[in-house]
Amino acid sequence: MRKYGVIFFDWDGTAVTSRSAPADEIIGAMAPLLEKGVKLAVISGTSYRNIAGGKLAESFPPPSRANLYFGLGRGANNRGYGGDGKIIAIDGILPDKKTLSALHRTCFQLHEHLLEQYGYNTDVIFNRENYCKIDLEPDIDRGERLYFNGGERELVDRRLTRHGFSAGIRGLFELAISFGEQNDVTVKPTTDAKFLEVGLGTKSDNVNAIMRHLEKNCGVTAAECCFWGDEYLEISQGVFGSDALMITEKTANCDFFDVSDVRGKRPPGVKRLGNGVNRFLSFLREQAETA
Repeated sequence: MRKYGVIFFDWDGTAVTSRSAPADEIIGAMAPLLEKGVKLAVISGTSYRNIAGGKLAESFPPPSRANLYFGLGRGANNRGYGGDGKIIAIDGILPDKKTLSALHRTCFQLHEHLLEQYGYNTDVIFNRENYCKIDLEPDIDRGERLYFNGGERELVDRRLTRHGFSAGIRGLFELAISFGEQNDVTVKPTTDAKFLEVGLGTKSDNVNAIMRHLEKNCGVTAAECCFWGDEYLEISQGVFGSDALMITEKTANCDFFDVSDVRGKRPPGVKRLGNGVNRFLSFLREQAETA
């Protein structure tokens, strides 16, 4: 595999097997690349405190940290670091109280609609900065595997059908967008099958913001970049996992790799490698040898 100057990657399921697992291996694989000037960008829907216990950046000395970036919370928080190790904020999508309230109302209306019209119960998690998580399978506990698992999309489809909702996950997307319009808020739904996430941004917003920053401040081009994830798979007809949203107009000419072992349709240009976290760690180590 050729050498890359910028590596974007998902965290859960790509860099680590679970949030409670030790991060020693991924930190060890990242360190020589950062030291040699390779830029690494963690793109995740979660918050910084859930990435290596909120200590990932502090695992590297300031000169190395200057090559580290984070795109978090579905476009909410983007950051890099200066040579002194201090955070440099990059544009993010953070709503005012009125917009956040409209988003919450939208998600509750979707929950209420499914319950009243179809007897389909969901759990709604409201405490995110610019999105809500709607649990479509609240009886299933993923434990520490907080990412797409094989068989979940089929379970959700069967349960929706059993309750008389025949439009599937795509239909849930359409409902979310419609309720958003009623509340004067534009929402961008995504899903990993178990969770329907309805928010103001997606990973597209994270990678576009960081790409703009890298282009302006570092002269980076798309030809230098690659993207790694484990949730590119088509979840429902025309609806792909959240990592597929790292493919944007700015990044379309980059290389995309999927470490998931689950078979199925991916967006054009995504290469499925499988072997999960081990494959990604091997890639980083190979890159360090050639950097």
